[in-house]
Parts: sequence; C-alpha cells; structure tokens
Amino acid sequence: MLKIGDKKLINAWAFYDWANSVYSLVISTAIFPIYYAGLTSSEGFANAEGKISFLGTLWTPTTLYNYALAFSFLVVAFISPMLSGIADYSGNKKKFLKGFCLLGSLSVMCLFFFTGKETLWVGIVFTILASIGFWGSIVFYNAYLPEVAHPEQQDNVSAKGFMLGYAGAILLLLLCLVIIETEVFGFYDKQFGSQLSFVLVGLWWLGFAQVTYAKLPDSEKSKLPKDNYFVKGIKEFKKVAKELFAYQELKLFLISFFLLSIGVQTIILMAGIFGTILGLETLNLIATILLVQFVGILGAFLFSRLSNKIGNIKTLKITIAIWGLVCFIGFNLTKDTPNIEMYFYILGALIGLVMGAIQSLARSTYSKMLPKTEDNASYFSFFDVTEKIALVVGMVTFGVLNSMISIQSSVLALAVFFLASFITISRIKKTKYVK
Repeated sequence: MLKIGDKKLINAWAFYDWANSVYSLVISTAIFPIYYAGLTSSEGFANAEGKISFLGTLWTPTTLYNYALAFSFLVVAFISPMLSGIADYSGNKKKFLKGFCLLGSLSVMCLFFFTGKETLWVGIVFTILASIGFWGSIVFYNAYLPEVAHPEQQDNVSAKGFMLGYAGAILLLLLCLVIIETEVFGFYDKQFGSQLSFVLVGLWWLGFAQVTYAKLPDSEKSKLPKDNYFVKGIKEFKKVAKELFAYQELKLFLISFFLLSIGVQTIILMAGIFGTILGLETLNLIATILLVQFVGILGAFLFSRLSNKIGNIKTLKITIAIWGLVCFIGFNLTKDTPNIEMYFYILGALIGLVMGAIQSLARSTYSKMLPKTEDNASYFSFFDVTEKIALVVGMVTFGVLNSMISIQSSVLALAVFFLASFITISRIKKTKYVK
C-alpha cells in the first residue's frame, strides 16, 4: 500500500482528472450542446414556434436542457451528503467513486442513441444521469486529496490534476473534431461522428479511471456494526456539520466559495450561449473553448506556484479580481462591437488563465483547512453541495436578468458575487497551512 505523499499515489489520483475531464469539455461544453441544439432545431423536430414536446409539455430546447442539468445538480446536492456520510462510516469511498463513474460513463455512451424526435427522452434522461455520475464521482475523488498528499503538497497536486484534465480533454476533443469534420476515418457524417464521440468519451472516462482505482487505498473497515447504514450515514453527516460550523475560518471559506462559484460555474456553462448571442460562428466558439483549455493548463501551473510564494488567500483574491474583470469586459460586448471575435478570444484567454487556477486552489485550500479527520468524504460533500447550490442560484439569476433586461446585465450581476466573495475571503485569518 502506497503511503501519503508517494509520487505514484499522487499521479494515480491526479489521473482521474485526465479520465473525467473529457465529460466536462466534450459533453458539457463543446460537442453535445451543439449536437443537441442542431438536432432539436432541425426540420420536423420543433413546432412552428420552435418548441418541443417532453412529458406532455412544450419547452424551448434550451430551457429543457437547462432544467435537465439543474435537476441533476439538485439530485447530487441532495444525495451526496447522505452517501458521503455512509462512505465515511463504512470507509468505502472507492466503491462510491467507482459506482458514480460507471453510471456517468455508461450514460454518456447511451447518448449515442439520441438521434431524433422519437429519442428525445434518451437525450434528456441520459444527460441527467451522466451529470449525476460525473458530479457524484467528484465528491469522493476530491475527498481523497488529504489522503494522497501532505498539506504542503496539496496546491501543486490539485493543480496537477486540473492540468492533466485539460490536456486529456483537449486531446480527445481534437480527435472528436477530426471524426466529425473530416473523412480521415473513411466517412463524413457529422451526426454519426458526434454520436461516436459520445461513445469515445464514455470509454475514455471509464478506461483511464482504472489507473486511479489501482493505486487509491482501500480504506473499508474490516469490522462494521450491523446498524442501518442509512441512519448511520445521516448521523455521520450531522456530526461533521456540527464540527464544520464550529470552525470560523472554514465557515467563511465556504461562504466565499459559494459566492465565487455562482460566478465561475455560470460563466463556464453560459459562455457558449453568450458567444452565440453575440453572433459568433460555431468554429469561433470551438476555437475559443480550445483556447480556454490550453491557457487553463498554464494558469493552473502559474497560480499554484504563486500560492507557494504568497499564500492561498492572496492568490485566490487575485483570481477573483480577474474574474470580476471578465464580467466587466463581457458587459461591454454587444453584437455590434467591432472585431467582436478578437474580444471574445481575449475574454476566453482571461477565463482560461483563472478557470483552472481558482477551482484548483479552492479545492486544495479547503483540503488544507480541514481538521485532522477520517470523515473526508462528508467534509467534501459540503464543498460539493455548496458548488451545486451556487450553480442553481447562478443559473436562475442569469436567466431572470436575461429575460427581464439583457444578457449583458446578467454578466454584470455576476461581478457583484465576485465582489462579495472577495470581501468574505479577506476576513479569513491565517492558519498553519493557509496564508
């Protein structure tokens, strides 16, 4: 069994980012949303008003897709605290990680069968299940960080995971684009090429996850009480909740993380739609997405090193300030802005610089602030639930302001959340490992 801090253990843990990040890029951001939008807007799919029928109700395609994702986030927010409590009580985090990974990867592959109006239910149901699988696995994956790296290693180790994730996602996205847009593999059919891409994502995710499973420690307890797992899981979660809110710095950090996540996650999910409204072509959007990923590798590396020199809190404040700048630039962009493509590329580069950095540092900072405990899954479930609730709040805020005023006002409103996060994180006092 590999000991904490061992390079082989660290590399194996970080490799799960390589495995799962293809879902974030190909399914959540790039190919599937474009495939879904193209299919649902095709002739014969939507009615004359551009609406589609699902569960006996008419929806605009974008609204149905957004609600499906929001539902998946709420499911994860509801079940992960209970499951993490059970995982800590029984010591079987790896089983939960494997289970959610299997659910997510198989669901992504099932999107292959979403081919038209008759199979809309396939697209929606497996979009929800894939999202639950991805975000559910992340809870238990993140919970391993304190068990694979010492506190002084965790910034760099967390960044390493994100860097590997960006690299793997870029590689598979480029392969998928070749399959979709060219005849290199002996055929040229954009729809079938997209369907094959979904299968490749699932196989990549499930296949490379085996590298992580092989090295992560099995911490399942040899002697388990015969009490009800569910009841004990709830009790475990309540115990951790009481402990967590007794730590003032942890409580402040979670509040700050909630506020910054409203902005970060909403921008990540809505950037493509924002670009479409600004009139950008699909090719420019894909190019911007790739730019974000490439710059994200550099950003995660640079900011992890900066945190080693000036501390996590100061480094996080810098990234939050840059996110605020992104909001102000986005607010000033309209469809009539000259050279809009160039401005959008600049926006993409700024987002890439701080996207991986802020997520990586938030994960490692939270990990370093935790008390010495065996309840890591329960503690990280709070981290995950905070992010999911923030995402729902962000999407609702963005949607309401967009419908009532404009999409630019929605972008500007996100700057308010970043400002509040900056003020909150400034109140955190230095600890042994977080400065």
